[in-house]
Amino acid sequence: MPRAWLLPRYAGYQCLTFQDVPSQQPGPGEVRLRVEAFALNWGDMDLMWDRYSFSFPELPARVGIEAAGIVDALGPGVEDLAIGQRCCTLPYFYGNRGASTEELVIDRRYVTPAPEGLSAVESASVWMQFMTAYFPLAEIARVGPGDDVLVTAATGTAGAAALQIGRYLGATMIGTTRFERNRAYLEAKGADHVVVPGAGDLAAELDAITGGKGVVLAFDPVGAGLIGRYAPALARDARICFYGTLDAAFPTLPIVDMFQKNAVFHPYSLFNYVEAPAMCARGTAFVYDRLADGTLKPEIDRVYPMEAYREAFDYLSQPRERHGKVVVTTGL
Repeated sequence: MPRAWLLPRYAGYQCLTFQDVPSQQPGPGEVRLRVEAFALNWGDMDLMWDRYSFSFPELPARVGIEAAGIVDALGPGVEDLAIGQRCCTLPYFYGNRGASTEELVIDRRYVTPAPEGLSAVESASVWMQFMTAYFPLAEIARVGPGDDVLVTAATGTAGAAALQIGRYLGATMIGTTRFERNRAYLEAKGADHVVVPGAGDLAAELDAITGGKGVVLAFDPVGAGLIGRYAPALARDARICFYGTLDAAFPTLPIVDMFQKNAVFHPYSLFNYVEAPAMCARGTAFVYDRLADGTLKPEIDRVYPMEAYREAFDYLSQPRERHGKVVVTTGL
Protein backbone atom coordinates (compact mmCIF):
# COMPACT_ATOMS: atom_id res chain seq x y z
CA MET A 1 0.00 0.00 0.00
CA PRO A 2 1.21 3.54 -0.67
CA ARG A 3 2.04 5.76 2.30
CA ALA A 4 0.81 9.30 2.82
CA TRP A 5 0.89 12.16 5.30
CA LEU A 6 -2.61 13.11 6.45
CA LEU A 7 -3.97 16.15 8.26
CA PRO A 8 -6.58 14.92 10.79
CA ARG A 9 -7.67 18.38 12.01
CA TYR A 10 -6.88 22.05 11.49
CA ALA A 11 -3.99 22.26 13.95
CA GLY A 12 -0.87 22.83 11.86
CA TYR A 13 1.79 20.46 10.58
CA GLN A 14 2.66 19.11 14.03
CA CYS A 15 -0.51 16.99 13.97
CA LEU A 16 0.21 15.35 10.60
CA THR A 17 0.09 11.55 10.68
CA PHE A 18 2.03 9.13 8.45
CA GLN A 19 0.13 6.01 7.44
CA ASP A 20 -0.75 3.50 4.75
CA VAL A 21 -3.59 4.47 2.42
CA PRO A 22 -5.56 2.47 -0.15
CA SER A 23 -4.26 2.44 -3.71
CA GLN A 24 -6.60 4.11 -6.21
CA GLN A 25 -7.30 3.54 -9.89
CA PRO A 26 -7.60 6.59 -12.16
CA GLY A 27 -11.06 7.35 -13.48
CA PRO A 28 -11.99 8.91 -16.83
CA GLY A 29 -9.65 11.76 -17.68
CA GLU A 30 -7.34 11.01 -14.74
CA VAL A 31 -3.68 10.06 -14.35
CA ARG A 32 -1.94 8.14 -11.58
CA LEU A 33 1.57 9.16 -10.63
CA ARG A 34 4.10 7.24 -8.59
CA VAL A 35 5.30 10.31 -6.73
CA GLU A 36 9.07 10.78 -6.59
CA ALA A 37 9.19 14.20 -4.92
CA PHE A 38 6.90 16.98 -3.73
CA ALA A 39 7.67 20.54 -2.68
CA LEU A 40 6.63 22.50 0.41
CA ASN A 41 4.97 25.91 0.16
CA TRP A 42 4.02 28.60 2.67
CA GLY A 43 0.40 28.21 1.61
CA ASP A 44 0.49 24.65 2.95
CA MET A 45 0.94 26.04 6.45
CA ASP A 46 -2.01 28.40 6.12
CA LEU A 47 -4.10 25.55 4.75
CA MET A 48 -3.32 23.39 7.77
CA TRP A 49 -4.74 26.12 10.02
CA ASP A 50 -7.80 26.67 7.76
CA ARG A 51 -6.78 30.20 6.87
CA TYR A 52 -6.12 29.61 3.19
CA SER A 53 -8.26 30.72 0.24
CA PHE A 54 -9.76 27.19 0.22
CA SER A 55 -10.71 24.66 2.89
CA PHE A 56 -10.64 20.87 2.72
CA PRO A 57 -14.01 19.30 1.84
CA GLU A 58 -13.45 16.85 4.69
CA LEU A 59 -10.75 15.59 7.01
CA PRO A 60 -8.42 13.75 7.14
CA ALA A 61 -6.84 15.10 3.97
CA ARG A 62 -3.47 15.25 2.25
CA VAL A 63 -1.52 18.48 1.92
CA GLY A 64 0.62 19.56 -1.03
CA ILE A 65 0.07 21.22 -4.41
CA GLU A 66 3.13 20.42 -6.55
CA ALA A 67 4.83 17.11 -7.18
CA ALA A 68 6.79 15.16 -9.77
CA GLY A 69 6.47 11.48 -10.48
CA ILE A 70 6.22 8.67 -13.00
CA VAL A 71 2.96 7.90 -14.78
CA ASP A 72 1.98 4.35 -13.86
CA ALA A 73 -1.71 4.27 -14.85
CA LEU A 74 -3.97 6.19 -17.22
CA GLY A 75 -7.72 6.55 -16.99
CA PRO A 76 -10.07 6.22 -19.98
CA GLY A 77 -9.68 9.08 -22.43
CA VAL A 78 -6.10 10.02 -21.55
CA GLU A 79 -4.07 9.37 -24.70
CA ASP A 80 -1.40 12.10 -24.73
CA LEU A 81 0.72 10.77 -21.86
CA ALA A 82 2.62 7.48 -21.61
CA ILE A 83 3.22 4.94 -18.88
CA GLY A 84 6.72 5.52 -17.51
CA GLN A 85 6.78 9.23 -18.40
CA ARG A 86 7.92 11.71 -15.74
CA CYS A 87 5.32 14.42 -15.21
CA CYS A 88 4.58 17.25 -12.79
CA THR A 89 1.40 18.44 -11.18
CA LEU A 90 0.47 22.07 -11.80
CA PRO A 91 -0.19 24.09 -8.64
CA TYR A 92 -3.83 23.82 -7.73
CA PHE A 93 -6.00 23.02 -4.72
CA TYR A 94 -6.83 19.34 -5.10
CA GLY A 95 -9.16 18.97 -2.15
CA ASN A 96 -8.30 15.86 -0.19
CA ARG A 97 -5.96 14.53 -2.88
CA GLY A 98 -2.84 16.54 -2.06
CA ALA A 99 0.70 15.64 -3.07
CA SER A 100 2.07 14.40 0.30
CA THR A 101 1.87 10.77 -0.78
CA GLU A 102 3.62 8.03 -2.71
CA GLU A 103 0.70 7.61 -5.14
CA LEU A 104 -1.39 10.42 -6.58
CA VAL A 105 -4.47 10.26 -8.82
CA ILE A 106 -5.08 13.59 -10.52
CA ASP A 107 -7.11 15.16 -13.32
CA ARG A 108 -5.16 15.21 -16.59
CA ARG A 109 -5.79 18.97 -16.89
CA TYR A 110 -3.39 19.56 -14.02
CA VAL A 111 -0.55 17.34 -15.24
CA THR A 112 2.29 18.52 -17.45
CA PRO A 113 5.43 16.74 -18.70
CA ALA A 114 8.49 17.35 -16.58
CA PRO A 115 10.87 19.89 -18.14
CA GLU A 116 13.72 18.29 -20.04
CA GLY A 117 17.01 17.96 -18.22
CA LEU A 118 15.63 18.40 -14.71
CA SER A 119 15.72 15.85 -11.92
CA ALA A 120 12.57 14.76 -10.08
CA VAL A 121 13.45 17.09 -7.19
CA GLU A 122 13.94 20.05 -9.54
CA SER A 123 10.79 19.23 -11.51
CA ALA A 124 8.72 19.18 -8.31
CA SER A 125 9.89 22.70 -7.49
CA VAL A 126 9.28 24.55 -10.76
CA TRP A 127 5.66 25.44 -11.36
CA MET A 128 4.49 27.12 -8.15
CA GLN A 129 7.30 29.65 -7.93
CA PHE A 130 7.62 30.56 -11.60
CA MET A 131 3.94 30.59 -12.56
CA THR A 132 3.01 32.53 -9.41
CA ALA A 133 5.37 35.26 -10.59
CA TYR A 134 4.59 34.99 -14.31
CA PHE A 135 0.95 36.08 -14.36
CA PRO A 136 1.20 39.35 -12.39
CA LEU A 137 4.22 40.55 -14.36
CA ALA A 138 3.55 39.23 -17.86
CA GLU A 139 -0.25 39.01 -18.07
CA ILE A 140 -1.86 41.26 -15.45
CA ALA A 141 0.44 44.31 -15.28
CA ARG A 142 2.30 43.55 -18.53
CA VAL A 143 5.46 45.20 -17.33
CA GLY A 144 8.35 46.09 -19.59
CA PRO A 145 11.11 48.63 -20.22
CA GLY A 146 10.56 51.86 -18.29
CA ASP A 147 8.43 50.20 -15.60
CA ASP A 148 9.52 49.99 -11.97
CA VAL A 149 8.34 46.89 -10.09
CA LEU A 150 8.47 46.33 -6.32
CA VAL A 151 8.91 42.77 -5.05
CA THR A 152 8.52 42.48 -1.29
CA ALA A 153 9.98 39.51 0.64
CA ALA A 154 12.05 38.99 -2.46
CA THR A 155 14.15 36.15 -1.06
CA GLY A 156 11.10 33.88 -1.12
CA THR A 157 10.91 31.51 -4.07
CA ALA A 158 8.10 33.41 -5.81
CA GLY A 159 9.83 36.72 -5.08
CA ALA A 160 13.13 35.53 -6.56
CA ALA A 161 11.21 34.17 -9.56
CA ALA A 162 9.58 37.58 -10.03
CA LEU A 163 12.99 39.26 -10.09
CA GLN A 164 14.18 36.89 -12.81
CA ILE A 165 11.03 37.20 -14.91
CA GLY A 166 10.81 40.96 -14.50
CA ARG A 167 14.40 41.42 -15.61
CA TYR A 168 13.73 39.21 -18.65
CA LEU A 169 10.73 41.41 -19.51
CA GLY A 170 12.90 44.53 -19.27
CA ALA A 171 11.42 46.11 -16.13
CA THR A 172 13.48 47.75 -13.38
CA MET A 173 13.21 45.40 -10.41
CA ILE A 174 13.27 46.52 -6.77
CA GLY A 175 13.46 43.83 -4.10
CA THR A 176 12.98 44.18 -0.37
CA THR A 177 14.51 42.02 2.34
CA ARG A 178 14.77 42.20 6.11
CA PHE A 179 18.50 41.42 6.10
CA GLU A 180 21.44 43.19 4.48
CA ARG A 181 23.14 39.82 4.03
CA ASN A 182 20.62 39.00 1.26
CA ARG A 183 21.66 41.90 -1.00
CA ALA A 184 24.11 39.96 -3.18
CA TYR A 185 21.67 37.08 -3.60
CA LEU A 186 18.86 39.38 -4.77
CA GLU A 187 21.15 41.24 -7.15
CA ALA A 188 22.19 37.91 -8.65
CA LYS A 189 18.53 36.98 -9.11
CA GLY A 190 17.75 40.18 -11.02
CA ALA A 191 17.21 43.01 -8.57
CA ASP A 192 18.39 46.36 -9.94
CA HIS A 193 17.86 47.84 -6.47
CA VAL A 194 17.70 46.15 -3.06
CA VAL A 195 15.94 47.89 -0.16
CA VAL A 196 16.26 46.87 3.49
CA PRO A 197 13.29 48.83 4.88
CA GLY A 198 14.05 48.72 8.60
CA ALA A 199 12.39 51.68 10.28
CA GLY A 200 13.18 54.10 7.46
CA ASP A 201 10.89 55.88 5.02
CA LEU A 202 10.27 53.15 2.45
CA ALA A 203 8.10 55.32 0.19
CA ALA A 204 10.77 58.04 0.06
CA GLU A 205 13.41 55.50 -0.88
CA LEU A 206 11.19 54.12 -3.66
CA ASP A 207 10.49 57.62 -4.93
CA ALA A 208 14.23 58.25 -5.10
CA ILE A 209 14.85 55.00 -6.96
CA THR A 210 12.07 55.63 -9.49
CA GLY A 211 12.79 59.32 -9.97
CA GLY A 212 9.38 60.15 -8.55
CA LYS A 213 7.49 58.00 -11.07
CA GLY A 214 6.56 55.36 -8.50
CA VAL A 215 6.17 51.60 -8.90
CA VAL A 216 3.64 50.29 -11.43
CA LEU A 217 3.34 46.91 -9.69
CA ALA A 218 3.84 45.72 -6.12
CA PHE A 219 4.16 41.94 -5.93
CA ASP A 220 3.51 41.48 -2.23
CA PRO A 221 3.12 38.44 0.06
CA VAL A 222 3.76 40.34 3.28
CA GLY A 223 0.54 42.15 4.09
CA ALA A 224 -0.24 44.34 7.05
CA GLY A 225 3.26 45.42 8.00
CA LEU A 226 4.40 46.83 4.67
CA ILE A 227 1.61 47.89 2.33
CA GLY A 228 0.95 51.21 4.05
CA ARG A 229 4.65 52.03 3.94
CA TYR A 230 5.11 51.68 0.18
CA ALA A 231 1.65 52.88 -0.92
CA PRO A 232 2.64 56.58 -1.18
CA ALA A 233 5.20 55.51 -3.82
CA LEU A 234 2.71 53.83 -6.14
CA ALA A 235 2.63 55.08 -9.73
CA ARG A 236 -0.54 56.34 -11.37
CA ASP A 237 -2.81 53.35 -12.16
CA ALA A 238 -0.53 51.01 -10.21
CA ARG A 239 -1.59 47.55 -9.13
CA ILE A 240 -0.86 45.70 -5.89
CA CYS A 241 -0.88 41.92 -6.42
CA PHE A 242 -1.30 40.58 -2.90
CA TYR A 243 -0.65 36.84 -2.71
CA GLY A 244 0.20 35.92 0.88
CA THR A 245 0.01 36.83 4.55
CA LEU A 246 3.53 36.48 5.91
CA ASP A 247 2.46 38.95 8.59
CA ALA A 248 -0.37 36.53 9.49
CA ALA A 249 -2.93 39.31 9.03
CA PHE A 250 -4.79 40.87 6.13
CA PRO A 251 -3.75 44.48 5.52
CA THR A 252 -5.79 47.57 6.12
CA LEU A 253 -5.84 49.15 2.68
CA PRO A 254 -4.20 52.58 2.27
CA ILE A 255 -7.36 54.01 0.73
CA VAL A 256 -6.20 57.63 0.46
CA ASP A 257 -3.04 56.66 -1.43
CA MET A 258 -5.05 54.35 -3.65
CA PHE A 259 -7.61 57.06 -4.40
CA GLN A 260 -4.88 59.52 -5.29
CA LYS A 261 -3.05 57.07 -7.59
CA ASN A 262 -6.12 55.32 -9.01
CA ALA A 263 -4.47 52.13 -7.78
CA VAL A 264 -5.97 48.64 -7.78
CA PHE A 265 -5.64 46.12 -4.94
CA HIS A 266 -5.68 42.66 -6.52
CA PRO A 267 -6.06 39.62 -4.20
CA TYR A 268 -4.10 37.23 -6.38
CA SER A 269 -4.25 33.43 -6.46
CA LEU A 270 -2.37 31.40 -9.05
CA PHE A 271 -5.13 28.80 -8.93
CA ASN A 272 -7.50 31.12 -10.79
CA TYR A 273 -5.10 31.21 -13.74
CA VAL A 274 -4.32 27.50 -13.71
CA GLU A 275 -8.11 27.01 -13.99
CA ALA A 276 -8.21 29.06 -17.23
CA PRO A 277 -6.94 26.76 -20.03
CA ALA A 278 -5.63 29.45 -22.39
CA MET A 279 -3.85 31.42 -19.67
CA CYS A 280 -2.44 28.27 -18.11
CA ALA A 281 -1.09 27.20 -21.50
CA ARG A 282 0.66 30.55 -21.95
CA GLY A 283 2.14 30.34 -18.46
CA THR A 284 3.49 26.82 -18.89
CA ALA A 285 4.87 27.65 -22.35
CA PHE A 286 6.70 30.66 -20.93
CA VAL A 287 8.25 28.62 -18.12
CA TYR A 288 9.28 25.77 -20.44
CA ASP A 289 10.94 28.25 -22.82
CA ARG A 290 12.72 30.18 -20.09
CA LEU A 291 13.98 26.99 -18.45
CA ALA A 292 15.28 25.86 -21.84
CA ASP A 293 17.16 29.10 -22.54
CA GLY A 294 18.55 29.35 -19.00
CA THR A 295 16.63 32.47 -17.95
CA LEU A 296 15.00 30.46 -15.16
CA LYS A 297 16.56 27.71 -13.08
CA PRO A 298 15.09 26.00 -10.01
CA GLU A 299 17.10 26.40 -6.84
CA ILE A 300 16.88 23.76 -4.12
CA ASP A 301 17.65 24.61 -0.51
CA ARG A 302 17.14 21.28 1.26
CA VAL A 303 15.78 17.82 0.50
CA TYR A 304 14.15 15.66 3.17
CA PRO A 305 13.09 12.01 3.09
CA MET A 306 9.41 11.12 3.20
CA GLU A 307 9.54 10.19 6.88
CA ALA A 308 10.85 13.67 7.80
CA TYR A 309 7.96 15.74 6.40
CA ARG A 310 7.29 17.42 9.75
CA GLU A 311 11.00 18.22 10.14
CA ALA A 312 10.91 19.82 6.69
CA PHE A 313 8.11 22.11 7.87
CA ASP A 314 10.12 22.89 11.01
CA TYR A 315 12.90 24.11 8.78
CA LEU A 316 10.62 26.03 6.40
CA SER A 317 8.95 27.86 9.28
CA GLN A 318 12.21 29.31 10.63
CA PRO A 319 14.25 32.26 9.29
CA ARG A 320 16.70 30.84 6.75
CA GLU A 321 20.11 31.97 5.60
CA ARG A 322 19.88 29.82 2.48
CA HIS A 323 17.34 30.18 -0.30
CA GLY A 324 15.34 27.99 -2.64
CA LYS A 325 12.71 25.30 -2.40
CA VAL A 326 12.37 22.70 0.33
CA VAL A 327 11.49 19.34 -1.20
CA VAL A 328 10.52 15.91 0.14
CA THR A 329 11.48 12.72 -1.70
CA THR A 330 9.52 9.48 -1.39
CA GLY A 331 12.40 7.13 -2.21
CA LEU A 332 10.43 5.50 -5.04
